[in-house]
This record gives sequence, C-alpha cells and structure tokens, in this order.
Amino acid sequence: MAPRSLPFLLGPAQDAPFPDPSLALTEPDGLLAVGGDLSPPRLLNAYRAGIFPWFSDGQPPLWWSPDPRTVFSTGRVLLSSRFRRQLRGSAWVLRADTAFDQVLQACATAPRPGQDGTWITADMAHAYGQLHRLGHAHSLEVWDDSGTLVGGIYGIAIGRMFFGESMFSACSGGSKAALAGLSHVLRGWGWPLIDAQVANDHLTRMGAEPMQRDRFLRKIADLVKQEGRIGPWTTSVGHLPAATLCVA
Repeated sequence: MAPRSLPFLLGPAQDAPFPDPSLALTEPDGLLAVGGDLSPPRLLNAYRAGIFPWFSDGQPPLWWSPDPRTVFSTGRVLLSSRFRRQLRGSAWVLRADTAFDQVLQACATAPRPGQDGTWITADMAHAYGQLHRLGHAHSLEVWDDSGTLVGGIYGIAIGRMFFGESMFSACSGGSKAALAGLSHVLRGWGWPLIDAQVANDHLTRMGAEPMQRDRFLRKIADLVKQEGRIGPWTTSVGHLPAATLCVA
C-alpha cells in the first residue's frame, strides 16, 4: 500500500473513532487527521488513543500522534544539583487545581524561543476549561510565600495516565518545580508515565526520553483503563512544600 500523503478528514460525530495512529504521516511527523471539534468526548477519545490536538488560529483542528513519543518516567525527572539547592531553601508551595484557568492562560502567553504566537487558542482554552470542570484536566501550581503564582503545568488525566499539555515559569525554575512536583505526586499514586508529546532541549535535560509509538500505545492502552482520579485533586495533593522535591 502506498503511503498516505494527506491526513484523514474527521466527520461531525463527536464519538466517532479516530484512525489508527500507525497511519499518521511521517512528514510532518505524526499528523493523522484534520477537522472535527474540541468537544469533551472527542478530546477524551483522542487521548485514550494516543492522539492530541495541536494547531494555530485560523486552522481547523489538527490531530497528531508522532513517532517516537516523548515521555517522562515519574521516577526519573532530573533536577540539577544547583536547582536542588535552590529548592532546599525555597518557600514555594505546590497545590493542585486551585488556579487552572490562570495556569492555562500563563502557558498561552509565555514567550517561547523560536515560536511566534501560541497553539493555546481561545477555542483550546475553552475546551480544556470544560475538561477541567468535568474533572479530567488538572493543573499543578507553584506559589511563592506572597501568594504569587510562579509556575505551573496542566494536562489531562485518564485512568492512571497523565498527558501533559504545557507548563510555564513566571520565576526562574517555576516550570521545573511544577514538573518535579507533578512527577512526585503521580509516582506516589502509582502512575508510571507523563506524556510530554514532542521533545525539546529543556525536556530532554529534565529526563524526557523517546518511546516508539507502538510501545507507547501499548502502555497507555492498559493505563487508561485503570481506576483513576476524576474530579479536583486539590485535597489529594494538599500543600506540598517545594523543598521536599530536592530529595525526591
């Protein structure tokens, strides 16, 4: 069979199955489908199948499943010795699901080298806000002792799998603390992986590793079926001192 040169076109049914990710294009890497919407049923179906949306304003929804996938083991998020020393004397505290919209907007407006604009469009923000209110999307926030948000991360949780979407720093190290804190919490719950989607230098330095798509899909197929934690994580996470992460 000749390789596909165009992505699949999705129809209007929100619960329609996605094409097999193995049929995604190799150029651009992982582009699988176009169209559809960002309704909660479609988004949850996508993540369960190892697919995520990524597109810019003015484009229809584009759906991706790259090969390889970039993942973190929750037992292997790397922090430098210098940053661990910073955390040891830090008054930062981590909480969950107390400022989801604020984290999402901070991620949308954070400047990123080599990137003009954001993929977190108004439609995307609305869609993930819906998932948050339904108990499927979560934020982990880093607060300083004056009550200022200095970093955060958000993503989707299905079963015992966390699909990371974006993170930001308003103060040096804020996103590192957020990722390390998320890893610490998930590891304690017995959740083994964080999906980071696509590699970059920052993620690689923090311990992200490539995983072949077929292996990634096999792993998440089991994890998303397991009992998870739907609803706010605020009480479960509590107030986690960032200083505890320097020895995690």
